[in-house]
Order: sequence, then C-alpha cells, then structure tokens
Amino acid sequence: MLFYKRKKYIKSASLNRLAWQRLMKDKVAVFSMIFICIIFLISILGYLITPDNTPFANEQHLELCTKKPGFSVKVLKIKKNEKPVNTPLFKYLLFGKKNDYNFIPINDYYFEGNEIVINKYSEQNDTIIKKYSLADVIFPISKIDNSIIIENNNLIFKDINNKLIKCSVKELRHRIERENIKKKRYVLGTDRFGRDVLSQLMIGARVSLSVGFISVIISLIIGILLGALAGFFKGWVDNLIMWVINVVWSIPTLLLVIAITFALGKGFWQVFIAVGLTMWVEVARIVRGQVLSIREKEYIEAGRALGFKNFRIIFRHILPNVLGAVIVVSAANFASAILLEAGLSFLGIGVQPPMPSWGSMIKENYGFIILDYAYLAILPGICIMLLVLAFMLLGNSLRDALDVKTVNVKN
Repeated sequence: MLFYKRKKYIKSASLNRLAWQRLMKDKVAVFSMIFICIIFLISILGYLITPDNTPFANEQHLELCTKKPGFSVKVLKIKKNEKPVNTPLFKYLLFGKKNDYNFIPINDYYFEGNEIVINKYSEQNDTIIKKYSLADVIFPISKIDNSIIIENNNLIFKDINNKLIKCSVKELRHRIERENIKKKRYVLGTDRFGRDVLSQLMIGARVSLSVGFISVIISLIIGILLGALAGFFKGWVDNLIMWVINVVWSIPTLLLVIAITFALGKGFWQVFIAVGLTMWVEVARIVRGQVLSIREKEYIEAGRALGFKNFRIIFRHILPNVLGAVIVVSAANFASAILLEAGLSFLGIGVQPPMPSWGSMIKENYGFIILDYAYLAILPGICIMLLVLAFMLLGNSLRDALDVKTVNVKN
C-alpha cells in the first residue's frame, strides 16, 4: 500500500494584502476607520439628514436662544408668500435650500372664525397674541390681490400663481392641525442665536474634512513632485529644493498660515490653499529620503540600462514604492489640517460666518464655559479632539501595517 503525504503549500500574498490583513487585526485602527467613515458619511449627506436644512444651518429663533439639550417646543408653520423653488438634489446636498415656511414657536393656539390665534413662545410666559388668516397659513397668497372673501363659511382667494382657490373653514382648520402645527425637538439644544446645535455640528464636520482632504491633496502634489526631483537628480536641483524646504521649515506653521490667509483673504477656499501650502514640506522631506534610497536599487539601474526616461523611472518605478510612507504622513497631515482650520476659525481669519465650523463654534461660545452652557463650546471641541485622535491612531496603525520588516508570513 502506498501512502501519499499531503503536501503543504504556502499561501503567497502581495505586501499590500498582507498590510491590509494586519491593519484589519488592529482593533484601534478598525474603530478609527469606522469613526472617520461615519463623519465622512454625515458630511456627504449633509443637509439631507440635518434637522435644519437651510443654507449653513442658519435658521435663527432668538426667542429660543441657549436652550438645553432635549428641548422641544410647538411651532406653527406659515407658508411664505413666494413661489416655491425646486432645488436640484446635488445643489441641495451642497448648499441646502430655503424654507418654504416661516416657523413661529408657540405656547398655545385656538381658532377664531377664519383666523388662527397664537400665543407666541416666551420664557417669561408673557402673553403675546398674534392672528393669522387660515388661508395665509397654508397657501402662498398673491401679493397683488391678497383679499380673502368669506362666502357661506368658505374662503375664496388667489394664490401666488393667481389661481382662484375655494376652501371651507373647517377643512382649513383640520389641515392646519394636521400639517402646520408641529413639535420641534432640539437634540443638542440651541446656541445664543437660537440655531440648532446638532445641525451646526454636522455641517461643521463637512468644513473640517473638506479642509483636511483638499489641503492634503495640495501638499501631496507639491511635496511628492519636489521631493522626487530632489532625491532623483541630486546636485544643484537637490540643493535648490532643500534650500526652499529649509526656508519654509524655519517659519512657524501657524504664522505662515496666517500670513498666507492675509495675502489671499478670508474665506472657505482660501483656508484650503493656505493650509495646503504649509504642509508640503514634511511630505517633500520624506519623499526625498525614500527616493535617495530607492534610486540606488538594482531594478532602477536596469531601467536606466534599458533606456527608460527619467520621468518614467520616477513615476512608474520609484513613487509606487514610496506610497507607504506618504500614506502614513498624509494621515498625520490630515489631523494637522483639521487643527489648523479650527485654530484659524477661532481667531476669526478662517471660515467666515454664517458658514458653521467647529473652530468658529468654539469662538462664538467660549464665553459660556464659566456659565451653565459650557457644552456649547465643549461639544465642538470634543468633535475636533475625536476626529484628530482617529486620524493619528490610524496613521500609527498604518505605519506598523506597512512596515515590511514586521510582516510575518506563517506557513
């Protein structure tokens, strides 16, 4: 009888796959990626999921200022006397849309003939009575002919499109109670302008991630290009680029960002450019060091012997082997960009109102820290801390996963 020994085969895998497997085994990295993905998802969906979907989440109710988390109030929705505008989905995602209604917080209401009488919300329980026509609450009334005729318990009027509408008072009352009287809840309360804090935080996340993402791209384009040229060509090219790197490196980052911001002006896009132009130095230094090492390898000499052009050797054979280190430093730069943007917005030279930003939210509310509303400044600070921590932990895990010296292949 012949016995055949079962042969054991060693499963081979690429270094990228092995690095990914190691990364997935790191629970800290997995939790960091999940948290970052959640923030990205919130930023992408934006106004689709925010309680306040007006542009910049800037709907203000001064009578509802500094309300505690979980606060709820009845509101009356009154149709604006304007033609409704259809906002495309993509534009809605990016910029939100104007409300078709005016929201009036109320304590109580009752009907009186063809009108609704409301007692407007007041902290001191003051009686502030307002009356609105039932038709004006539900329909956009024509500004030219805004007369409302009462006939046999029916209201006859023209809407904004000059269309004649006839409705019974009873029907209008039922419709108002069903559609226009709502209970509005503020999960994280309101700020000093009566804006929804949760909506401000969600839209502010978009600013922080956008600044980080675009700034890192700018820094990668400049840093990889200059670092690769310096490391590959050496000589006077290396000396010139290193001189520029050392000059920029010698200037404190925050001061350089402030100087660039003053030169470009305050605003959303200016922050992207200002932060990106200060973060390329570290990328260039790392890429230069990696290229200096790789350019002496045998396969690079073989490429030269085969007559490959220098730029083909750089972009096809050297840079792919540098990406591991670049990815790690990009994660750290992403965190730095978020901190820089928050710092600039706090100083008032970053993102400008009414656009919400975590840094500007801290600036607007830091005076409440010694009062009973410290959470208004603490909440955006916690968001900044958690997002920066997630990127830093992910960068450390990526460094360990991409280190080929520590990759153990088990048979």
